[in-house]
Amino acid sequence: MRPGPADGPRRPTTSAPGNPRAAGPARALLARLAGLRHAVTALVEHRSADDPTADDPLRGLYLSEEAVGHLLGTWQGTVPAAAPETGVRPGTPVKRPQDADDRLARTAARLRLTELDTAVLLIALAPDLDRTFEPLYGYLNDDVSRRRATVGLALDLCGTPAYLPGARARFHRSAPLRALGLLAVEDADRPLLTRSLSVPDRLTAHLLGDDTPDAALLGMLRPMPDPLPGAELDEDFVRRLAARLGDGPFSAYLREHREGDAPAILTSALCEAGVDALRFAGPPDHVPELLREARLTGRAVVVCGLPEQPGPMVAELTAAGDVTVLLADSRPYDPQWSAHDPLVLQAPRRPAGGTASWRAALGPAADGFDLAGTVAPYHLGGEHLSRAARAAAALAAFDGIPITAAHVRLAARQQSASGLERHARRIRPAVDWRDLVLPDGPLAQLRELTLRARHRDRVLGDWRLSAGGGRGRGVLGLFAGESGTGKTLSAEVIAADLGVDLYVVQLSSIVDKYIGETEKNLERIFTEADRTDAVLLFDEADAVFGKRSEVKNSHDRYANMESAYLLQRLESFDGIALLTTNLRANIDDAFTRRLDLVVDFAFPDAGQRRALWRHGLSHVPGAGDIDVDGLARGFELAGGAIRGAVVTAAYLAAGRDEPVTAGDLWEGARREYRKAGRLVPGETSW
Repeated sequence: MRPGPADGPRRPTTSAPGNPRAAGPARALLARLAGLRHAVTALVEHRSADDPTADDPLRGLYLSEEAVGHLLGTWQGTVPAAAPETGVRPGTPVKRPQDADDRLARTAARLRLTELDTAVLLIALAPDLDRTFEPLYGYLNDDVSRRRATVGLALDLCGTPAYLPGARARFHRSAPLRALGLLAVEDADRPLLTRSLSVPDRLTAHLLGDDTPDAALLGMLRPMPDPLPGAELDEDFVRRLAARLGDGPFSAYLREHREGDAPAILTSALCEAGVDALRFAGPPDHVPELLREARLTGRAVVVCGLPEQPGPMVAELTAAGDVTVLLADSRPYDPQWSAHDPLVLQAPRRPAGGTASWRAALGPAADGFDLAGTVAPYHLGGEHLSRAARAAAALAAFDGIPITAAHVRLAARQQSASGLERHARRIRPAVDWRDLVLPDGPLAQLRELTLRARHRDRVLGDWRLSAGGGRGRGVLGLFAGESGTGKTLSAEVIAADLGVDLYVVQLSSIVDKYIGETEKNLERIFTEADRTDAVLLFDEADAVFGKRSEVKNSHDRYANMESAYLLQRLESFDGIALLTTNLRANIDDAFTRRLDLVVDFAFPDAGQRRALWRHGLSHVPGAGDIDVDGLARGFELAGGAIRGAVVTAAYLAAGRDEPVTAGDLWEGARREYRKAGRLVPGETSW
């Protein structure tokens, strides 16, 4: 059956070669189809010349006696010893493209395809560009239902014998066309020569000039951050990385100190090298589509933040030697992840105390407050810093005022990781130094803690006063004193002064009866705290930081192992951790040596108790004229107990819908004595 007019138009008018409405790449690709049409026409005429069933309208639907005789007749010839001279040799490399718009030739040259590969691609692509190829392919396949090219038909059109091993190998799963995701060989249950060929829609669109990313990657590609003017980056490191990017495809693994550092470094290096990149944030299942997109567009692949099990993704990405792959994560590189080790680099630390990046991100609004003092506690990377600046501007616009330090602090806290909430209770500080009623000595030590937190990078890093040995730049403090003397409140005040959140570690969520599980839980907490701008509070710390004991049984041994782990982990800690205890003597001396400051909270004397009563009553209605001297002298209560007494008095007054009276306060104080099991002054013990 020869294809006739009933099979549809031979050449669609909207895609004809030379169509002035077609773009350059489309015109070049359609021009290639003209040569393919001549080859198809010649093969159809050759087949139909001696085919007795050529005019049979049911040809391809059944096998007639004439068709059987014709097929048997083709076996009478001998198999040629070699491929015809006019055929396409399987290993011939493709020539460099002469036409800048010829994307097929450019893609073939960039991916090092052979002439046979390029011809097979065009043959498989033809029905997707011109539907008149479908009936012709159906005729040549001897099956009207098979309207795509097959392996045998492609080799026939290329003039390449199907028995050549090199020609057949171009269709194997490991061959370039299939390995690069450019060609699909369908119908695996059929013999090789009758298997259909198809190309991905993304390849067709690319060859026609459409650079829209693959639909399979929708929602998985994120834009690289814009280079931030004035960003405090290691210029020498960026320059060396850019030089390597200019030398050709390679893979690198950049280990971050803090989450968000890598995108800014990679963006600067890619811009300096003039290399475009695809930033991927999807599951490993879509890595093949990602690599194909990178190959078609000539871009690098960037992945910042690997999945929990990074091995499969890293192995597949680093195995692609023709694509530049840049990986970044806070975890150290594990050689077990891939047999093709990338170039492993350590991301340089950001300089301490720098404000140029913040100033550039905030613009003129940064001049309206103390920028250096505001941003000193934060260690945000370039991308997170830019997002924090935008969030601060949005908050200020919502309030209808210029950007303030409070806006910047709130926006910066929003960029911190929240993984700590699985093991710690988050507190957003709502207090300040005015809420602390302490002697001058402890108060000065608390202010020194905030000073250390703000300037630790400069002192320990830039001034090189770190003790070495892999020690971190963390700030560690111990608050020791009786219950209710202000230890937890002081931690909240420090967090508020630094503009960060307070995370109170819940011991019930980390202590585990199974050996080794407590250490794992603590490691998760310390790891999250290292990359989070927050204050970590271990309340009642002697439960995990207690003294080591002589080993008399297995329980003592494993308890000492937990303490040894904590000692090692505190050495490398980079965050801010505060420990509280009611009994300082219970804390192991080895922990005490590693602390920056130990603040003793003494039980308040009469003068301090008077100040605590006045502070607690400062916002209570009707209490302004109450004489608190008698309360301070008559009841020896700590600050927490005094607050409890004021709260009790306030409830009693609220129940009567009256202001608080002295009697209410005395009753509240007596109740605090009874809760503590102490004898109330003036009462008789029975």
